[in-house]
Amino acid sequence: MFYHLLLAIHVCVCVLMILVVLLQTGKGAGLALFGSSGDSLITTPTGSSFMRNLTGALAGAFAFTSLFLSLLSAKSGMSSVTSRFSLPAAPASQQAPVVPPAPIKKK
Repeated sequence: MFYHLLLAIHVCVCVLMILVVLLQTGKGAGLALFGSSGDSLITTPTGSSFMRNLTGALAGAFAFTSLFLSLLSAKSGMSSVTSRFSLPAAPASQQAPVVPPAPIKKK
């Protein structure tokens, strides 16, 4: 129950964060191509502080829900896609018998 509620919140936060990031104006305005000034790349981003704060809050909510979704899935015994497949067993390492080097004959 709690897992599904948190998953719904996580999806809503993801969609909202995508929309808020897309609504913000660009900082580089075309990355200063075709001879325009490169000073705009160093300045602070344009846009309202509300949008920046909202983006930060949504990013924090995304991190929080991601962390707790992974913790809840681990505790509830859910399996991931990768845990369904087993790795092939490694071949048993067979060591060759150690043969002492042949003595060198001097002439």
